[in-house]
Amino acid sequence: MSDTDSFIDEVTEEVKRDRLFAMMKRYGWIAVVIVLLLVGGTAWREYQISSRESAAQAFGDSVLDAMDANDAAVQAAALEELSSDTPSARAVLEMLTADAEQSAGETAAAVERLQAVAADAEVPNIYRQIASYKAMTLGAEVLSVEERRAGLEALAVPGQPLRLLAEEQLALVEVETGEREAALTRLQGMLDDSEITAGLRRRASQLIVALGGDLPES
Repeated sequence: MSDTDSFIDEVTEEVKRDRLFAMMKRYGWIAVVIVLLLVGGTAWREYQISSRESAAQAFGDSVLDAMDANDAAVQAAALEELSSDTPSARAVLEMLTADAEQSAGETAAAVERLQAVAADAEVPNIYRQIASYKAMTLGAEVLSVEERRAGLEALAVPGQPLRLLAEEQLALVEVETGEREAALTRLQGMLDDSEITAGLRRRASQLIVALGGDLPES
């Protein structure tokens, strides 16, 4: 009985092995394809990461090289020749170019460039707000009071990251237009804001004193 059972077991195992080999011949290519896809996908992902890192480093090096120029006009021209495929990097490049243009005395060009960044829907919101804020603060010579006031009011909306900085600039616009009481009210409201920074509190306090207003008691 024992020999018979052993023989049957061996035959059974052989049949199972034959079936396994047959299945591998028929479907084994599927496993090979899956392995190749996994390996290829991993390699492609690593290649993309490496390519992005290399591109970012090359972009950063080119920006630094452009900014090495001592002359602001040369610096602006060098930066303008650069380009980037990502909206964030493009926005930063445009703002750096605007800074160089402003330093070279080309304020109108700088403001126009910043406003273009602020209007670019592909650019992340924080960069658009920074560009708009810089345009409003630089634009006293080229933008009307109404344009600057409207731009700053859009940034001073509750919940926006540059809200208090925009409030400060609005107070300066009100001083510029002779609206002393409105400026004092705005500045004193800023001092009561829990989100105000130490530097902004100091500047607001100094402006209140300069306007002849009273500081709130601490």
